[in-house]
Order: sequence, then C-alpha cells, then structure tokens
Amino acid sequence: MIIGQAPGIVELEVNHPFSGRSGVTLRAWLAEAGIGQDELPYRTAVTKCFPGKAATGAGDRRPSPAEIALCVPFLEREIDLVRPAVLILLGQLAIERYWGRVALHEAVGKSRRIERSPQNGAARRRTGTPWTMTLVPLPHPSGASRWLNDQANKELLRRGLRTLRREATKLR
Repeated sequence: MIIGQAPGIVELEVNHPFSGRSGVTLRAWLAEAGIGQDELPYRTAVTKCFPGKAATGAGDRRPSPAEIALCVPFLEREIDLVRPAVLILLGQLAIERYWGRVALHEAVGKSRRIERSPQNGAARRRTGTPWTMTLVPLPHPSGASRWLNDQANKELLRRGLRTLRREATKLR
C-alpha cells in the first residue's frame, strides 16, 4: 500500500491516485524496485481532497492540521481494510504520520516493522487480529521537490528502493 500527501490537480480531474507527473516518477521507482504495472499496490493519501496550489507557486499546498484530522479516520479505515504487509510512505507528511517527525534523510533508505491492530471509531478501540507491516519511507516523487538534487539523497532513495524490492520479493 502506498500513502502520499494529497491528490494533485490531475488526480482531482481523473479521480485516480498518482495519475500526474508524480505518478510517472512513482511507477519508474516501483519498476526499479521490481514492481511492475500489473502489480501496482493500492494507492491513497493522508488527505482525500486537492489542497490547492502552494502560495509560492511551487507544487501543491501542504494540507492543514485540521484537513489532516478530518481525513485520518478514512485513511485508518483504508489501512485496516487493505491490511498491507508493506506500507510505502511517500513524502514528509506520510512519513511524519507513521514513522515520526524526522528529516527525510533520517528515514529514507531505512525500514521498520511495526505491529498494527485494527482501529475502530473515534475512541480508536483496538479490534480484530493484529498484523505486522513493514514501513518503507521514500521521498515524494513530485517535481516540486528539490530533495533529490543532492547526490547523497539519491543514494538514500536507491537504498529505499532496494529495501522495497526485498520486501516485494518476500511477498511473492
């Protein structure tokens, strides 16, 4: 399962996640990790609505804490329904939500196994059988991100994609 930040303008128009330029980059990364078009994982986002363009004009606006809070129950339910063995965290917002508040270079290229219990309702009562997920953080594939301009960060991405390849191979 892949979690990004929010739908972009193209995704809003076609109603399909990662359909724009970032989707092209994401599919190239997945291919590098040995995941073909016929194996594309379930894709979603922390928030469910296009947040609008950033005031700077570079990329989309980061969803507000209130927007995130409104969408979290839907995201948590998606995870509980899909029960992914691997959760790919694309970009800072998804990484912060499931890995913790860290700089990208502190998470990308690493992985972490966690146990998850299904959540139920606003009280977040744990229900159902727990399962183990491997978290694989990656930078967001947006063209607005300049993080990959640094060679050291490109190596962290390659390391993350190798980790993703190993995890995908285990699932086969």
